Amino acid sequence: MEQKEVALSVSKAILNGEWDKLNGILSDDFTYTGDGMHFNKKQYIDFMKGMKAAFSNMNMEFTHVINEGDTVSIRFITTSKHTGNFMGAAATNKNLEIGGIFMRKIKGDKVIQEWQTTDLLGTMTQMGAGTLLGYAIFGVMFKKK
Repeated sequence: MEQKEVALSVSKAILNGEWDKLNGILSDDFTYTGDGMHFNKKQYIDFMKGMKAAFSNMNMEFTHVINEGDTVSIRFITTSKHTGNFMGAAATNKNLEIGGIFMRKIKGDKVIQEWQTTDLLGTMTQMGAGTLLGYAIFGVMFKKK
């Protein structure tokens, strides 16, 4: 499988709720750094399960996919409906469009590292004012674990 396919297979597994497949794509020493958070493999999968549970009708468009060396950079636009609690924010039942970029480092057929930045301000603006407070509280609580 080529590197672009490996990198995209992570997002596709998440979209389809294929957690065993996702577990197999990520290396055992996988790390994630993004939007002020740092996760190991288990934490990342758990976070993605929570995200998938909180947003229904989730779809991703990959507008740019660039492969250089062992790294694939992907510009994405996610559309979904916020139907569950996520990061301290109660469901708003609002349709969202979330943009961002992630870079995934590939070794063989495994993703070993991911860096991500998401338009959080745009997302929180779409969700409503209370979301910013919920996100701030979640961030403080999560870092204490």
